[in-house]
Amino acid sequence: MNLPKGKLIIIGGSVDKGSFTEKEENLQARLKFFEQGILNRIITESKHKTDSRIEVITTASSIPQEVGEGYVNAFKQLNVLDTAILDIRTREEANKPEYLERLRKADVVMFTGGDQLRLSSIFGGTQFHQVLLDRYQNEAFVISGTSAGAAASSNNMIYQGSSQEALLKGEVKITGGLGFINNVIIDTHFVQRGRIGRLLYACASNPVNLGIGLGEDTGLLITEGYKMEAIGSGLVILVDGTQMRDTNITDVDMGEPVSIENLIVHVMSITDKFDLRTKKLTLHHPKASVE
Repeated sequence: MNLPKGKLIIIGGSVDKGSFTEKEENLQARLKFFEQGILNRIITESKHKTDSRIEVITTASSIPQEVGEGYVNAFKQLNVLDTAILDIRTREEANKPEYLERLRKADVVMFTGGDQLRLSSIFGGTQFHQVLLDRYQNEAFVISGTSAGAAASSNNMIYQGSSQEALLKGEVKITGGLGFINNVIIDTHFVQRGRIGRLLYACASNPVNLGIGLGEDTGLLITEGYKMEAIGSGLVILVDGTQMRDTNITDVDMGEPVSIENLIVHVMSITDKFDLRTKKLTLHHPKASVE
């Protein structure tokens, strides 16, 4: 299969939008967006930069207008003026010609947070989904997702599971995602919500998948379907199960603890790179400033 020409940017949630949702009179005093932040990176990776057409897809959210307007305002502050909210609520709407036309004209789509199961159940197998896959594979097209939008971007997706009881058999629930990238499984709000157990279990149950745990305001830029670069302000945790020697996951009863031997864990921060094909991590070593 040919390598995708598009770019995938997955974010762990709580992306820094500055104070763009604050009242206008407080904006300058409270502004905290970094020019090198994730939203700005989405713009610079787009073919048309600040002239890009961005569609913010709020399907996963229970408060779509509020969430969508926050991103519209954030991109406006970064000089992108052609941003719109695309709130698709049903599978029927996902096949509407007017929405498909908007998708075909977009340079970037941004999936917001919410419930990732809503994304897979509403979009999976629709014409909208097919256009997304086709454009990502064949064009200089950017797909970005935060929180639920990131979790749903892989072929396998965690949609439920207690952080505290994740290593009990059957606690973590996995289903099919939107399939923009294969052989990974993604969890979000990772460091803040202590979700390492969920990712360990997911990788033990199918070690072909690289586990990706995204911290908040942290993400991965993925190009050609396998080249990964850490972006944002926090950490990315990778769990590689391909060298796993043993697990008792098939032998214990439902609800019983699971044992796993020899999972490999990596920690990435900004500008570190990982090759999904070779499983090779390349760390960035900034030189200490000379006194």
